[in-house]
Amino acid sequence: MKVTVDKIENGKARLLIRPQEKEDFFLPLSELPEAVEEGSILEINFKLKEDEKKAAKKRIGSLLDRLKKKNN
Repeated sequence: MKVTVDKIENGKARLLIRPQEKEDFFLPLSELPEAVEEGSILEINFKLKEDEKKAAKKRIGSLLDRLKKKNN
């Protein structure tokens, strides 16, 4: 996915999804390349992290179990 950096304000960048640039989202500047500036075009790649998903599910399951036991 390609995005255009539309605006940088208060430590966040408003990113417009290319090519239509009608949808936007915000990311902290700390998550973007150091030299990014308004007007920059970035390519964003997503990577599925199954191992982290499994760990999160296990952690949430444990929390739910403890809450259920606490309420009984």
